[in-house]
Amino acid sequence: MKINNFYIAGINYKKTDASVRGCFAIGNSQYRSLLQKASSQHISEVFILSTCNRTEIYGIAESAEELIQLICSETAGSIETFTQLAYIKKGNEAVNHLFEVAAGLDSQILGDYEIIGQIKQSIKISKEFGFINAFFERLLNTVLQCSKSIRNQTQLSSGTVSVSFAAIQFLRNTVADVQDKKILLLGTGKIGRNTCKNIVDYLGTTNITLINRTPEKASDLAHELNLKVASFLSLKDEIRTADIIIVATNAEKPVIEKQDLLNGTPKVLIDLSIPNNIEQAAKELSNVILIDVDGLSKINDATLQNRLAEVPKARIIIATHIQEFMEWNAMRRNVPVIKAVKQKLSDMYQCELYIGTQSSEVDYTFSNQEATIQKVITTMAVKMRNEHKPGCNYIEAINDFITLGVN
Repeated sequence: MKINNFYIAGINYKKTDASVRGCFAIGNSQYRSLLQKASSQHISEVFILSTCNRTEIYGIAESAEELIQLICSETAGSIETFTQLAYIKKGNEAVNHLFEVAAGLDSQILGDYEIIGQIKQSIKISKEFGFINAFFERLLNTVLQCSKSIRNQTQLSSGTVSVSFAAIQFLRNTVADVQDKKILLLGTGKIGRNTCKNIVDYLGTTNITLINRTPEKASDLAHELNLKVASFLSLKDEIRTADIIIVATNAEKPVIEKQDLLNGTPKVLIDLSIPNNIEQAAKELSNVILIDVDGLSKINDATLQNRLAEVPKARIIIATHIQEFMEWNAMRRNVPVIKAVKQKLSDMYQCELYIGTQSSEVDYTFSNQEATIQKVITTMAVKMRNEHKPGCNYIEAINDFITLGVN
């Protein structure tokens, strides 16, 4: 497999807003359905990264169009829209992009380390379906090692900066006497839990009511933090009485609509979902302040400025790991030739003409033969990595073998 067959096609926050990205979001069920289709399209290695910032498909294919058709077969958005908005990268450029994404250099909030967990989850699903083979296995392992090195050796992910923490900063700047306000948190998955804990830790309030479609998750978190729980069936009543509403669900369409907020008290709404789970038309209401992940990501502070200073260090670490991967890939291309030469040398050992050239003083045992062949192959591998003369390397290997055998 040539590295030039490695493509990435994607959209992200740089060119699309949350509403557009929501049309191309891929949930777990869509992901699995998509992978089932991949085999029929002769795509051997593929994985998808779908987060609040991006939807990207990485794969080994004849063209990027094959990957775009595959991913759009499971999205609400069309192939035409995706193609118009997408960036496409190939070969070395695609490799570099993946390393930068995993490092948090391409995140909406610089240094956001949550991307690593999302990449690992994507890999896990693709691996279950057999779409992570030798190339991706080595590439992704190197990417994860690189990300870990950046986290340990730089301050790129230092401080408390994330979408969930940006929500806390937004509330601090927008709501007076926030401790006295009634907060409704809808959705207690990872983002919901993080946001909830940040509210308790940084805003110093437990006046929070949790709602989740799976009530056990809400109950567990409520018990841990001494909060209240309400049934999903009482959502409209809770919306009516809440001052602050935070939505971190994963629904395919809004769970809170404009009509749910009519004739209500002043409310601050924060939508942490992709696609948006609060109807954007709610912004039209005079009693409502609504912000989504794109708006939150613009909130900046000193921590982000400190992170910017760490970017050059991170890029040096990335370059080192990319070089390591490229050297492995170059050697991998030579494996068929090396195997063929090794077999040829083994066959030569059995040849009477070759046996006759060996020194009579040498007890040329099987172990001697193996040691000689391995020494020749190692020398050949080094030369093939540094030079691009496969024919010459082949001839030199045979000459080296004969020379070692008679001396």
